Amino acid sequence: MKETSVRSKVETFFNKVLPFEAEVETEQAFVWLVATTTTTKMATTTSLEPHVSSEVLRGLARHLNCLGEANKSTRKRALECIKRETVDKKLSGVVLQELFSALLKPLLKCLSDPTERCREIAITLISEFVRCVPEPQESLPYLMPCLAQRFGEKEILEPAEELRLSATEMLTLTVEVCGKQLAPYLNEMINILQRTLVDPFPDVKRESCKCTVNLANSLPEHFHMQAESLVKPLMQTIAHQHSKVRASVIEAAGAVILHGTGKNVDDVLSHLAQRLFDDSPQVRKAVTVVVGDWLLNLRDRYSYFHKLTPLLLSGLTDEIPEIRLLAADLWQQVGAQWEKENEDDLKDKLDFLLSPPPFYPAGVERPGLGCRELVARNLYRLVPAIGRDLSDWLVATRVRTSQLLSVLLLHAEERATQHLQPLLALLYRACADSEKEVVRNCLAAAKLLGTFVPPEVFLHLLLDDVKAPSCASRPWRALMVLQAVLGGCPRALLAPHLPQIAGTLAQPDVCQEYQQLAYLEQLLACVDALLRQGHSDCRPVSLQLLQVLVTVQSLSADVQRLCEVQGLGSATELYRQHMAQLLAWLSASVNAWSAFSPQRLQMHIVVVQSGPVIGEFVKQLMPLLNTCLQPERDREMRMNVLTMLAKLLLDGGKTLDSQGLFREESEKFLVDVLLPNLVWRAGRTVAALRTSALSCLLALPACCSVLCCQLLCLEERLSPQLLSSLDEDSPMGRLLACRCLSTLLRRVGSSLREEALNKIYPELVKRLDDSSEDVRGEALRALGLWLSSLGGNYDSELCASHLQFLFQQLLLHLDDPDGAVQNQVLGEEKLHHCIPPLKYRNLHNQSKWSDCMLRHVGGLNVSQFTLIGPQHRKID
Repeated sequence: MKETSVRSKVETFFNKVLPFEAEVETEQAFVWLVATTTTTKMATTTSLEPHVSSEVLRGLARHLNCLGEANKSTRKRALECIKRETVDKKLSGVVLQELFSALLKPLLKCLSDPTERCREIAITLISEFVRCVPEPQESLPYLMPCLAQRFGEKEILEPAEELRLSATEMLTLTVEVCGKQLAPYLNEMINILQRTLVDPFPDVKRESCKCTVNLANSLPEHFHMQAESLVKPLMQTIAHQHSKVRASVIEAAGAVILHGTGKNVDDVLSHLAQRLFDDSPQVRKAVTVVVGDWLLNLRDRYSYFHKLTPLLLSGLTDEIPEIRLLAADLWQQVGAQWEKENEDDLKDKLDFLLSPPPFYPAGVERPGLGCRELVARNLYRLVPAIGRDLSDWLVATRVRTSQLLSVLLLHAEERATQHLQPLLALLYRACADSEKEVVRNCLAAAKLLGTFVPPEVFLHLLLDDVKAPSCASRPWRALMVLQAVLGGCPRALLAPHLPQIAGTLAQPDVCQEYQQLAYLEQLLACVDALLRQGHSDCRPVSLQLLQVLVTVQSLSADVQRLCEVQGLGSATELYRQHMAQLLAWLSASVNAWSAFSPQRLQMHIVVVQSGPVIGEFVKQLMPLLNTCLQPERDREMRMNVLTMLAKLLLDGGKTLDSQGLFREESEKFLVDVLLPNLVWRAGRTVAALRTSALSCLLALPACCSVLCCQLLCLEERLSPQLLSSLDEDSPMGRLLACRCLSTLLRRVGSSLREEALNKIYPELVKRLDDSSEDVRGEALRALGLWLSSLGGNYDSELCASHLQFLFQQLLLHLDDPDGAVQNQVLGEEKLHHCIPPLKYRNLHNQSKWSDCMLRHVGGLNVSQFTLIGPQHRKID
């Protein structure tokens, strides 16, 4: 104590009388006096190392003098020699302590040396002394003000970033070795760290963060008074481009908040939340560690549970397994600690609610009671925040938030029921997200709702939204959520509600109101979810489900699954079971159908996909067809239905007439359905409609054997429509009309009266000059059938003028440029044997055709003909 007071008095004398910037001679005198005092102390304290420190100081006297030289090399050599004679010699701690006390001020002066190498050696020397001396805190009264002056001002005086890093490392070392002794210098430390945390050099930032953590842990009783000052520079650095810097800043921010007043948690949370989306796993791991530490040790953590919990739970869905395991372990510790701290409130649950719910998701480990309670009690605050983040413009934010939603619902379990309405609202919004991963995660969350929330509760809200969508542009959102919720609902709980669900889906306002592809896909998904979850329980509602499948023109896989539920072997059996109800369902709205009505498509699906089954219900089908094909109904709708019927009639044995019942209705079908649609009306749509009716008429004999007597009875009504159709603008219409006349002549031509026959051939003759080659050929074939129909009932003498006109027109077409037409005309001319010979006036053609015709004319001599000109012959 006496020696210490002597040295203090000497130091006080020199400090007052001589300033720190005195000349070298003054420093030499001071060193000599200190050396004398040190020798006395060493002699008193130990007899093993007498006069060591005094001898070292005598040897350093010249080097100390050289520190004031103008030559930088001299100063550098002096510092190197001091380093060799002190810290490099591994002297004892007591000796180094005395040397450090004597050399500190000269070394601190060297920190302002203009030469970078000198400053570097000085920092190294001071760092080694601080590390090796037993009482480094004795240097703090000189060291800390000097460092604060050089590194803690607004303008940092040290230009070399490597030296700033070395100085920061020295500061970290000082905190480590001095610990609580730094309390009087906390203000200087904070000033320095405020500057070094925003230093341009990344390594300085990292070392400053390390120093901040050590300082907070070393001075917890005092640090909280200055902690707020470090929050701003830390947040300025938290988005640095180097991931290691970001991780260090997060760790430092965690220590600052943990040992601070707790007022700046909100200032840091938003930055930490952004780092959850960091590309670096190291940064995300740092966030997880810091948030977990806060939840465990923050003094005011109960006030921030609702803000900190989502950050830690987000780590449970991280793509890196190490982070997931770390987050799970920390979350388990948080839950266990909270459970222990609130054991009295949880007594009943701890005693009686230990087993998981009966329908808990398979393969999922149930969180602890404390974890579940933490989430459930803060869910009312978390749901609005989840909704806001699901609307964020950043895709990464929406993806992580959607993942977090599933985790929260897994913890909340049945207590999510009281938050169902806002949860459904945010699920509706998320299901319309453009990012598929967001939609997938939200559907997984909706499935958990179906698992934990009673069906009568979620159906009350969901079915109302299905029937009256809140968003007209995206009406399928409620259906998407419904199918996910149904997918998670247990079968035993869902079974009593199947009629209500199926009835809602089959309502016209639900399954027929919207035609968007996305809506129909989700409607099918709801049916699929019902069939998968309900299985055989869906048998009582199979009709409603089939109506939905028919409405959306379902794929065979969906119908096949419904067949499996019903225990039926094929789709035809399913249609046979429900065909009567389906036709009655369609007939109820047929009077309001139009081209855009979904009911018309439903009829198409029922009639086409049922195959031979529709032949068993022809009598129920015919009134439906008769109503929707009346002339006053929508033209496009009638055309679509007639096109469908034409395809069915071509394969009538396997469709409409599979049971032979359609032939009984064929005459009524022809009179009430087809003939009214053959009446000419102006317009292209009506022309296409008549073409469709003609195709049905042509396919009718292929479907069923229409009796000849029926055709004869209808000939007077049928022929005028067919003859008028020969003048259609459409080549296809004219072609079909010719073919229909050919069919009529083939079936009942020989039984037709003369007046009927004589009305047909002039219209066919006109078609010989048609612009379509197909129509001309078909007209010639029809004329051949007409000639074949001239039997005993036809008076050739009385109708000679008709026959003569016909043959004149045919002979004219022997000059046709198309050889195929010439051959076909000649073939029709040869049919003259069925009538008495006629007196030909002119025969215009090449001689080969004339000779052929003349040889074929029976009962006439070739000598009766006289050639007129080189290529023409004349009959006397």
